Amino acid sequence: MRDLIDPDDIATAYAVQERLSELRLVNGARVVGRKIGLTSPAVQAQLGVDQPDFGVLFDDMEFATGAELPTERLLQPRAEAEIAFVLGADLADGPLDPAQVRASVAYAVAALEIVDSRIAGWEITFADTVADNASSGLYVLGSERRTLAEVEPAEVEMRMLVDGEVVSTGNGAACLGDPLEALAWLARTAREFGEPLRAGQVVLSGALGPMHPVHPGALVTAEISGLGSVTTTFSAQEERA
Repeated sequence: MRDLIDPDDIATAYAVQERLSELRLVNGARVVGRKIGLTSPAVQAQLGVDQPDFGVLFDDMEFATGAELPTERLLQPRAEAEIAFVLGADLADGPLDPAQVRASVAYAVAALEIVDSRIAGWEITFADTVADNASSGLYVLGSERRTLAEVEPAEVEMRMLVDGEVVSTGNGAACLGDPLEALAWLARTAREFGEPLRAGQVVLSGALGPMHPVHPGALVTAEISGLGSVTTTFSAQEERA
């Protein structure tokens, strides 16, 4: 399939993503939000692009902190620490600038996104990751809800541990300078695609630091200042038939 899409043909890549999402919906999945990818300038430079991408979050992708994740559902997973925003208002009208999106956020929580790729060795192009639902896998939400009066997303500090070892550090500024800028970008882009963000949806705003590979049995924890921690384990054995 990837050989049929030019690496620069982003419109076709999003059309593939949309078609795959439609198949998920036909099979009973429910859209619960969106994710933003490629929010790091370094990763954008690596892929030769100057913009993020987005994917769709489905209900069967979400887990609560402390849950064990089914390793058998994943191919070559990597973990990222992020801020998740839960919207309290639609983002369908208006300028959709950072001030408006800030006002739309009901609360924020610490999150782990488990990104994954169908492309062997993660040798991906921008079109690859777009078509592959922005390399979405699973995600885990923390339990400490904070309003934006209580935490400033651009100023948070993050560290992520795998099996007790610090494997990634970062901060809010690593996500397009401010995770709210990433949210504003997504709000405008989603409206352009005819599917604006809605109240109640979850938005994974982008990695606060480098992603890291994970393995069956791994214990992963992200600590984000002002938002507490979020943790998950991976099932010890792959049970793929």
